Amino acid sequence: MYVVPDPPGEKVCNYLRQSRNPALSAMSLDSEARCLSRLFVWRSRILNSGMRVRVLMFGVLKDVFQRSEDSLELASGSTVSDLLEHYRKLAPDKGKLFHSLALAVNQQYASAADRLRENDEVALLPPVSGGVDVVVRPDSYRCEIVRERIETEQVLARIKQGEDGAVVVFEGIVRNHTRSRQTLFLDYEAYEPMALSQMNALAEKIVAHHKVREVAIVHRLGRLGIGETSVLIVVASAHRAAAFDACRMAIDTLKRTVPIWKKEHFSDGIVWADGEPFPEQLRPSTTPADERDR
Repeated sequence: MYVVPDPPGEKVCNYLRQSRNPALSAMSLDSEARCLSRLFVWRSRILNSGMRVRVLMFGVLKDVFQRSEDSLELASGSTVSDLLEHYRKLAPDKGKLFHSLALAVNQQYASAADRLRENDEVALLPPVSGGVDVVVRPDSYRCEIVRERIETEQVLARIKQGEDGAVVVFEGIVRNHTRSRQTLFLDYEAYEPMALSQMNALAEKIVAHHKVREVAIVHRLGRLGIGETSVLIVVASAHRAAAFDACRMAIDTLKRTVPIWKKEHFSDGIVWADGEPFPEQLRPSTTPADERDR
């Protein structure tokens, strides 16, 4: 930590110029006023021990806050719960939504008590649409996020081997209606780095727990028309029971834990799909501070 003096005018500029702190040396020296102003701001942040984090928003939260990204300054030592409380106060009428949120810090699910650090990336994750003890070979699963048409036959041909007694294929496709409303098309979006990481972790867990030979999971993003495949899961195994169980676990878990959302475009309106709530262990406490104190 630098102890910054208060020299006036030229001394400030010289201090900035000679400092080893990259943030200071990069400051413009166009005028003494700018030097002083930026120095005072920098000193204020250091003395106040504040920090700044990047906040990402997805799905319906983008509509609630009218943005997909935010830069938030918090006090040093702030937690995930403190950050969530900040956004809860900005949308007091969305209590039910906040209760179902999950949060991720640097692409890992986080708990309410986790402390934040300078430049952390925090993702607010609404319910999505819709560590393994056994050593798993890295070539026993393959996960992809794509934006073009999913080629089911190509994936199936690649995964089938002579030792397989069963290959189970699941395709999630866009249907032409939802609850009696005519669907025109769907838009899928994801927190991509984390989504792919969660898909890989899920596939690894499935291979280990169900003793299947190989798993492939492919999810498409972007705009999809009626009848197009949004998600493909292929499981190859020596026995059909294991393949069926693994495939069912894959789609059920993916729909609950992988941060992918869909916006449904109907003939009479547009809505974000109501996703399944995250498992309780992935959700931070969202009880308001005044209620926690009671």
